[in-house]
Formats: sequence, C-alpha cells, structure tokens
Amino acid sequence: MSDCIFCKIAQKEIPSTVVYEDEQVVAFRDLQPQAPEHVLVIPKKHVESVLGLQQEDKDLAAHILVDVLPEIAKQLGVDASGFRLVVNTGKDGQQTVKHLHFHLLGGRSMQWPPG
Repeated sequence: MSDCIFCKIAQKEIPSTVVYEDEQVVAFRDLQPQAPEHVLVIPKKHVESVLGLQQEDKDLAAHILVDVLPEIAKQLGVDASGFRLVVNTGKDGQQTVKHLHFHLLGGRSMQWPPG
C-alpha cells in the first residue's frame, strides 16, 4: 500500500533503526519505546492485521513466530529473562497502523496490567 508507513519502512523509503531483516520480515526499534528494548517486527508483505492473514500466509506467520522473534530476543539479550509480545488488532485493540506488527518489549519486568 502506497500510504502505509510500515510498507515505506520495509521498502527503505523511510529510515529506521533496523535490528533484523530477511526476505520476508524487517524488525526495527520503536520511535516511542515503552521498555528498554522495544522492537516492531513486520512482514514486508502488506497484511492489515492478524485477521488479514490468509491461508497462503501460514509459512510467513510461522517464520515470524518460530524463527524471527526468538532470534531477535536472543540478539537483544532478553531471551533468558523474558519479554512481552503484543499484537494490537483493530480499533478497540488500539491498532494505530493498519499493517500487521508485533511489539517485542523487554529489558525490564513487564507489569500487568500495563502502565
């Protein structure tokens, strides 16, 4: 999508601090971090939300969950201590960018409820 900020980041039209990238995924530091380590992980393919994933996206979703997120957690040094993974979906879920993205937050104890 030409007006999607995350598509523009994935296509290198907008600069970001990339911490991981492969053919299908890019991960970059959040501009307004909510934890010492706060990275957004997005598919390069535009998918609006978790609910926008299709049958053809099963390999992409598995790649993010099984390969990419553990690798980034290890790279950031939060794999042993733990981290929070957040996927906001839709208006009530507070999704502000309509492009599937995973927030990986760590580096401190994550309280519940958040705040």
